[in-house]
Amino acid sequence: MNKPLRRIAIFCGLLVMALLIRDNWLQYVKADALRTDKDNRRVAIERYANPRGDIIVDGDPITGSVESKSGDFKYKRTYKNGPMWAPVTGYSSQAFDSSQLEKINDGILTGTDDRLFFRNTLDMITGKQRQGGNVVTTLNAAAQKAAYDGLKTQGGKGAVVALEPSTGKILALASYPSYDPSSFAGNSTDVDSKNWTKLQKKNNPADPMLNRALRETYPPGSTFKVVTAAAALENGLYKSADENTDSPLPYIMKGTTTELKNEGNIPCKNANMREALRVSCNTVFGKIGADLGNDKMLAEAKKFGFDSEQFTPVRANASVFSKDMNSSQTALSSIGQYNTAATPLQMAMVASAVANDGKLMKPYMVDELQSSNVDPVAKTEPQELSQPLTPTNAQILQSMMETVVKSGTGQKAQIGGGVTVGGKTGTAQHGVANSANPYAWFISYAKLSDGSSPVAVAVVIEDESANRDDISGGGLAAPIAKSVMQAVIKTKTGS
Repeated sequence: MNKPLRRIAIFCGLLVMALLIRDNWLQYVKADALRTDKDNRRVAIERYANPRGDIIVDGDPITGSVESKSGDFKYKRTYKNGPMWAPVTGYSSQAFDSSQLEKINDGILTGTDDRLFFRNTLDMITGKQRQGGNVVTTLNAAAQKAAYDGLKTQGGKGAVVALEPSTGKILALASYPSYDPSSFAGNSTDVDSKNWTKLQKKNNPADPMLNRALRETYPPGSTFKVVTAAAALENGLYKSADENTDSPLPYIMKGTTTELKNEGNIPCKNANMREALRVSCNTVFGKIGADLGNDKMLAEAKKFGFDSEQFTPVRANASVFSKDMNSSQTALSSIGQYNTAATPLQMAMVASAVANDGKLMKPYMVDELQSSNVDPVAKTEPQELSQPLTPTNAQILQSMMETVVKSGTGQKAQIGGGVTVGGKTGTAQHGVANSANPYAWFISYAKLSDGSSPVAVAVVIEDESANRDDISGGGLAAPIAKSVMQAVIKTKTGS
């Protein structure tokens, strides 16, 4: 080969090598980045080329798909009772991506998940259009309706979470005000963008897209006294519900000249824990927290799930019980004030653990993932998260919470008909120097005549327009919890 031809051959070889390197770089190194690039419309077009699978509640879909009237995205998402279910489903929008279950399970719902490979291969061989799989939830439709309707009737902001104590299944997850994901599911530059803009917090102070059940932390107020009572029992400070506590009145917090006050003229001096929980004595439980100290209170709070994010699989904010607090700060935190903050999910977990004889189960809302022909792809198994209480101490605490509902501040949660209810009310301070309307809380569980506990509930209400004197956990939140518990019991027993 002469010299010029050899040079041309070498040059062509280098070009081929460069093309191969570039091709491999694009196909293997840059593949994911190109696939997820916001300007790559082929991926988006493919994503909406087929109907999405459904999110299922009680065997029925609460989602759907319809053909788009314009644009190159063929199908868009629809929702049944969208505002009621939005805290569960999240949204799937051609213009604004997706969130929550729609986002987490996008591969299953679009049919692109690797676990659907065999199903998709069969469909390709038979010429069948690719279809998305389904997400089967643990939710109870009747309980969800009772929760959402209760919040809507109340008219303020708030949230409800209901759990099955023995498994951790989420039975209800409601937040109010809410939004309809169908209103911006398409890609219209006029309608969908306008509806999306209206829902953003900067344009809507009510912040309807905030999932208050999972993503908002509130001072839990007196509902946290259940955790403090658990800490007292677990650490041997008191061994029963009925022995008198060492609780002076007035109680001056250690290291201060500040008196920790009770609401109203209630009999709290040296009251036993049963009576202190029944009438909600700040002095008794504040002193218990101070006597135990920050480390022991923090350890017990963590056993209930505080200071850790929870994944349901949708992420829930971590609830807070602070470390390195002095005695007076620990006292205030032990009655659900100071820095203590909790999501409604967290306080439902507290009630659930007590009802389940001290065992806390990991909360979850996806029971099963299915292929398009409803074959199971993945199944969630109940998982123990921790043991905040021994069975003996849990039963002592149950008896205390049941006294609250029988003859204390939680009487509006009574159900009757052989159903025993345990609960705790809370009215948590809000605003600088408690200047704003307080938050109304109620946590509870229901126990059937056979001793089983099918449901535990947490309700929080923030009502800025209500008369301050009318705001209480027993008055505003307990009736909602009652209706949710009744809905679950009716579903379980048929009566």
